[in-house]
Amino acid sequence: MKLFIPGPIWVHPDVLKAMAAQPVGHRSKDYSALHARIIGKLKRILGTEQNVFLGTCSGSGIWELAARNCVRERALVCMCGAFSDKWADVVRSNGKDVVELKVEWGQPITPELVDKALAANKVDAVMVVRNETSTGVTNPLKEIAEVVRRRPDTLLVVDDVSGMAGLPLEVDAWGLDMVLASSQKAFGIPPGLAVFTASQRAVERAKTIKNRGYYFDLMEYVKQGEKDQTPSTPAEPQIYALDVVTDRILAEGMPARLARHHRMAEMTRAWARERFAVFAAKGYESDTLTCITNTKNVDISAVNKKLRAAHDCVISDGYGKLKGATFRIAHMGDMQEQDIRELLGWIDEAMAAC
Repeated sequence: MKLFIPGPIWVHPDVLKAMAAQPVGHRSKDYSALHARIIGKLKRILGTEQNVFLGTCSGSGIWELAARNCVRERALVCMCGAFSDKWADVVRSNGKDVVELKVEWGQPITPELVDKALAANKVDAVMVVRNETSTGVTNPLKEIAEVVRRRPDTLLVVDDVSGMAGLPLEVDAWGLDMVLASSQKAFGIPPGLAVFTASQRAVERAKTIKNRGYYFDLMEYVKQGEKDQTPSTPAEPQIYALDVVTDRILAEGMPARLARHHRMAEMTRAWARERFAVFAAKGYESDTLTCITNTKNVDISAVNKKLRAAHDCVISDGYGKLKGATFRIAHMGDMQEQDIRELLGWIDEAMAAC
């Protein structure tokens, strides 16, 4: 089945083939060479010379790492959808105080809102979801970072789960202290692997914090990273896949990759506006997935049954409180414009038959 949901997404056959390789000893020189090669490529893709790590977990695991290692006492959590709301819960569950900056779902977190919240509240970290998967909103990360950087003792931690490798990202130039993502979104790899960065500022903060835990202790990632290793057993099949994916990304070139994602998004948004409406506020629409307001009350479950039967593919219903009121189409990873063009035609056929 070809998945056009916002993760996991369709995986290129070359990537699947790479995952079938025999494992190597994860403390061997062979693994260290593989690890070092991938980290070098990721640094080029993410625009950073600082730490890049691989975690055997989903992005949610790095949410917890960020809460335990980057927050001393209190964090400003920017909440604009289901996943940013969940991140606030994760910060609280790890014993840290949360200041909520909330906007209506579909609206963005603006730098002005962040600036106002920071002026009114004493916090030592800011958490922001750059690309909110539940609403299809892309928050203006570069501009938010400019606001946070005016406060030297405040770390900026970014969930870029459905943005990394599909949206513009310059970790060092923008001054981002931690950026995390999962393998099953724009990287186009099956779930089970997280990629995240950590600035030296984040590392120095972690050194001062007690009770960082075991599995998500940033200092263990630093220690093992110096040896081109991971703290615990790595997800080797996904890492073999990442080796192939990073080669594919660099061969395409990030400018061309970003332009392809934008064209697929524009195609999807044009289709949505002609038939329904785009849920995200204008100017803040994501280039990796589109959340569409279901103005015609179409039964998405029935549409998916027809898509499965006729074309072996599916799209996604709305998430959380938006289920039924919206539906979502992913356009990221190794998807091509022809894939999206065909899908939109198939959806038209399925809706006409419902």
